[in-house]
Amino acid sequence: NPYILATLLFGLGLGTTITFASSHWLLAWMGLEINTLAIIPLMAQHHHPRAVEATTKYFLTQATAAAMLLFASTTNAWLTGQWDIQQMSHPFPLTLITLALALKIGLAPMHTWLPEVLQGLDLTTGLVLSTWQKLAPFALLLQIQNVSPTILVTLGLASTLVGGWGGLNQTQLRKVLAYSSIAHLGWMILILQYSPSLTLLALLTYFVMTFSTFLVFKLNKSTSINALAISWTKAPILTSLTPLVLLSLGGLPPLTGFMPKWLILQELAKQDLAPLATLAALSALLSLYFYLRISYAMTLTMSPNNLTGVTPWRFSSPQLTLPLAIATTATISLL
Repeated sequence: NPYILATLLFGLGLGTTITFASSHWLLAWMGLEINTLAIIPLMAQHHHPRAVEATTKYFLTQATAAAMLLFASTTNAWLTGQWDIQQMSHPFPLTLITLALALKIGLAPMHTWLPEVLQGLDLTTGLVLSTWQKLAPFALLLQIQNVSPTILVTLGLASTLVGGWGGLNQTQLRKVLAYSSIAHLGWMILILQYSPSLTLLALLTYFVMTFSTFLVFKLNKSTSINALAISWTKAPILTSLTPLVLLSLGGLPPLTGFMPKWLILQELAKQDLAPLATLAALSALLSLYFYLRISYAMTLTMSPNNLTGVTPWRFSSPQLTLPLAIATTATISLL
């Protein structure tokens, strides 16, 4: 129903906007709750056991994170008399809130729900979950000062490593995308303490790249590596572009995805954190490996050329093609 859909999308926008605009923890929490409640019907709209299971997992995780956040902010108000987001000073609520927000966006070691949830959703809702749902918690993470750098660096490093290792063994594209999301978030959290503007740059480029990846998979109607391998006959142009999009997501030099990684490594080196930068760069190699494997499956293996499966090359849905063209161009050539 278009009316219900419009209401839910409005709720999504409203929740994020409330969190963006708030300086009071209670309002920020309310925004996050509205956000969660608005996306749940969208996730469960295909009445499929997988979708329902994913929705339940997502709801429980987000409710736990929101409860932690509320508990931490009330504890802070109790200890310091402050409800203001910028004025957080006590280490205990600060740590708790950082962990709650990490659980919200799926940073390692609180990441295990993300691949499971993403695997149960269709690609459009998965796209919303991977991009829009990250905005509000990120706004809060950027606003809280004086968190101990150890926590953020540990979360960031764990996420980049888990995002690399976890994606190696996957054949399902949505799970691969979930692990790539964890790895990218890890990069953002690593640099959060030292250069928030770089975090925002990484977030923005990640959004553009994820957008084009999800749209490509949606057009190919492919959710596993096998489905991608036989997509050559469906859309040759798309199949030749997709490896570039994937390699950009992995962070290969002449493509857009390399830019945030390059700048982040440079900033980490400036901060005398060379071992950290080295570990992060090595974990990026893991991600690169599984993107290369998908690219290989798409372009360098001969797919069975079944004439019945050949569809016209022209795409019938312009509302999908234009954003895809814009996002893909940006993903490949922004550097």
